[in-house]
Amino acid sequence: MAQHGKRYSGARGAIDRERVYSPVEAVRLLKSSDGAKFDETVEVHMNLGLNVRHAEEQLRGTMMLPHGTGREARVAVFAEGDKAREAEEAGADVVGSADLAKRVEEGFTDFDVAIATPDQMGNVGRLGRILGPRGLMPNPKTGTVTMDVTRAVREAKAGKLEYRTDRGANVHIPIGKKSFDERQLVENYAALIEEIVRAKPAAAKGRYIKKITLTSTMGPGIHVDPLRTRGIVEELEGQEAVEATA
Repeated sequence: MAQHGKRYSGARGAIDRERVYSPVEAVRLLKSSDGAKFDETVEVHMNLGLNVRHAEEQLRGTMMLPHGTGREARVAVFAEGDKAREAEEAGADVVGSADLAKRVEEGFTDFDVAIATPDQMGNVGRLGRILGPRGLMPNPKTGTVTMDVTRAVREAKAGKLEYRTDRGANVHIPIGKKSFDERQLVENYAALIEEIVRAKPAAAKGRYIKKITLTSTMGPGIHVDPLRTRGIVEELEGQEAVEATA
């Protein structure tokens, strides 16, 4: 059995494991717990009622959070000539073509987003076994295979996120840092839920969002009510108003 430190055990002890919390309650509970010595990432993990073995029930897309994630992504761009220069001017961290593909084959994966121009997919295609499992494979559906590399790089640097279901129909996505204030985390959470609901596959049947867990990098999971998909920010505003008059 894994051994946990005093901070983790204390935070876990404050959570009712049999209860599902409202989004606002969950954020407040997470914020109030003792954390690690570094600024932890706050993550949302969802289990969806999708049969991902069927292509029409797979979920994949991109979104921008209102307050970003608190972390600037490292961006690699596969491009040549003018497009390579555009990528560099837009702030890409690594730019190359066949030479970059060779580096990746040799083990270089020190980036969070990979972007490629369409003519580079010959170089990128052979990297699928390396980039695919890490969720880094450029894809036209998420805007990472494009001729508009300036826009793609700037959006990635600004915190554009890609989400997708894994084999267990789960979605894992960061919504900020523990140093964010309550409102920033609640508004980011609400934006994520709104996007997941909007992107619900037409073929999905039965209960869509089955389970939601909110956690930080080193903290325990907090079960969030999956039925609370609307009025999340309004709930926070209502509680703030009550506290202001108390």
